[in-house]
Amino acid sequence: MSEPQSDARPAQTSAVAPAPAAWAAVISMTLGVFGLVTAEFLPVSLLTPIASDLSVSEGLAGQAISATAFLALITSLLIATVTRRFDRRNVLLSFSILLVVSSIIVASAENFAFLLVGRVLLGIALGGFWTMSAATIMRLVPENHVPRALAIMFSGVSAATVFAAPVGSFLGDIISWRAVFLLAAGIGVITFVVQFATLPSLPPRGRASLRTLVDLINRPGMKFGLLSLVIIITGHFALFTYVRPFLENVTGVATAGISGVLLGFGVANFFGTHLAGALIARSLRMTIALMPFIMGLCALAMVLINGALNPTIVLVAIWGMAFGGVPVAWSTWITRMVPDEAESGGGLLVAGFQTAIAAGAITGGVMFDFIGALGVFELGGIALVVASVVVTAVLRPAPAVSEQA
Repeated sequence: MSEPQSDARPAQTSAVAPAPAAWAAVISMTLGVFGLVTAEFLPVSLLTPIASDLSVSEGLAGQAISATAFLALITSLLIATVTRRFDRRNVLLSFSILLVVSSIIVASAENFAFLLVGRVLLGIALGGFWTMSAATIMRLVPENHVPRALAIMFSGVSAATVFAAPVGSFLGDIISWRAVFLLAAGIGVITFVVQFATLPSLPPRGRASLRTLVDLINRPGMKFGLLSLVIIITGHFALFTYVRPFLENVTGVATAGISGVLLGFGVANFFGTHLAGALIARSLRMTIALMPFIMGLCALAMVLINGALNPTIVLVAIWGMAFGGVPVAWSTWITRMVPDEAESGGGLLVAGFQTAIAAGAITGGVMFDFIGALGVFELGGIALVVASVVVTAVLRPAPAVSEQA
């Protein structure tokens, strides 16, 4: 009598149990993040040799980075609609192919126009991948594992932050900037192979159209949430874009030392992404508010101590750790706010990030010209602290499914 009962129970449980987590596929998404973000920021550390080799000014060469960001913004708003009939597995694989093609084009560019073509292709891959990333993670793991999976995926950003600037600059001096981009193409090939082997078929979901974006923005809490995101990311990049002048002019760090300080930022950022997963499991709202609060306090403390060397190094690391949780927390927020249209919601999130990155750089630049590095960090720190207080008071993220039960 006991055997039939034991047979029946698993059958009943399997009917309601969620699908097992596809952690190998999550790792393949992390590789995708690492490869794309590395390729995105490699020109920052290789700008001088690129400009010299192509016989253009560094200012013009830098526009290749702007072109990538602009295409990423446009793609983030359109990709869900354009690809709504295609299996998401195939779409994600196409982004890895674009990473390979883009890197090869940049590595072989004989003029700036050819370089720009490669960077435009990268922008399409970058915007498309980020738009679909959170929605894909939702389908790879059970709902209660989404924050952890997002933290793993975003650790690829931290690894790329550590790799792209110091390692890219180091290797560029040894094997040339073109060879470094060929290495980026190699990362793309590895990513494609791993994704091909691990990503399951993911048929399209939702109704993804331009009208969907408008409908999502008009849902309760979305406008305030997206506005809060833009303010927080703008504040961060207003500071981060001008952290080198702060370290040079206020703290007095030598050029070689700046790489070490930024390496500390990247390593701490890596740990911050994983810490965020644990914090989100306790409270998403607390995590969203706490991270910019810590970032703002770090900026204000750096002003108060007038850039004293050792405390500044520690504060930059704490700042990096706090920022590591920001994309994880907000990606979790979008998956809870619009779980039925996570791809389109992801597009809005990416558009908000890209808009804020540009706004932060522009705002920080204007402030820097008028009030200097200390003024930028003072106002940026105040903006982040105020934003965190407002988010605490007003933002009401939708609870996780497990919290609703």
